[in-house]
Amino acid sequence: MTFSIVARDSKTGEFGVAVQSHAFSVGSIVSWARAGVGAVATQAKSEASYGSLGLELMSSGKGAPQALEALAKVDPEVNSRQVGMVDAEGRVAAYTGKSCFPFSGHYEGKQFSCQGNTMKSERVWKEMGEAYEQNHKLPLAERLVTALEAGQCVGGDRRGMQSSAILVVGPKIEAEPWLGATMDLRVEDHPSPIKELGRQVRLCRAYDQAKRVLFHTPKEKTKEAIESLRSACEIAPEKEELQFMYATSLIRGGETEKAKVLLRQLCKQNEVWSESLALHKEMGRIPADFSPA
Repeated sequence: MTFSIVARDSKTGEFGVAVQSHAFSVGSIVSWARAGVGAVATQAKSEASYGSLGLELMSSGKGAPQALEALAKVDPEVNSRQVGMVDAEGRVAAYTGKSCFPFSGHYEGKQFSCQGNTMKSERVWKEMGEAYEQNHKLPLAERLVTALEAGQCVGGDRRGMQSSAILVVGPKIEAEPWLGATMDLRVEDHPSPIKELGRQVRLCRAYDQAKRVLFHTPKEKTKEAIESLRSACEIAPEKEELQFMYATSLIRGGETEKAKVLLRQLCKQNEVWSESLALHKEMGRIPADFSPA
């Protein structure tokens, strides 16, 4: 009762899984990925071993088709499963069991697979795949979200919407298997979970920009800090804390007039920024004599 996509980005080598369902907290069940190894979606009568052991098998050198075949052979309930896998070479494997509720099926493309079960239309997985292929210029996370949107546009889960999730990991194997996630977002219960997931992806992009300069930025990198925080504000203009961080970076960079205009507006909207400004002075983050007035 879920539709999902697993993919490897041929440009960056990243792996990702995105999913939507009329089920609470679907991301905690369906989505599996490991940096430098691959990605797995396990759904219908979901079985966690397809995710955990599937990644182990791919990590040991098996391709996605061999990993899926090995797990299916020892699964007495394989006919109730639906699985999609992609490995580090971009090889794809997908399976839809005969006992999955209609409409159910999958669509395999170049380095990706879309799958859906208990859908309102047989078009869901194909439309997802075509949307993913057509939006090849977008970053991986955004492409995955467009695939979910396309599946929903032709019916999606026949019961409606409730939760969604996205998991993206990097292209290189990390020292520990739990490292390497660059985006791990979940919408557990929401009337428009795909739209909300898209909003969170946008915020993740903005805060990733901010994290580059958070707390400690060497003086020689002040210009880079200003540019990163300006970009963060453009991506998520509604987030006051990003605007405050941008303003304080402008102060450190000597662009005090720009900072004053922004801080006057922020302090008028919310008194917490006046308090934060005072705290920054106290801690020596900005000059003690600075005033936005």
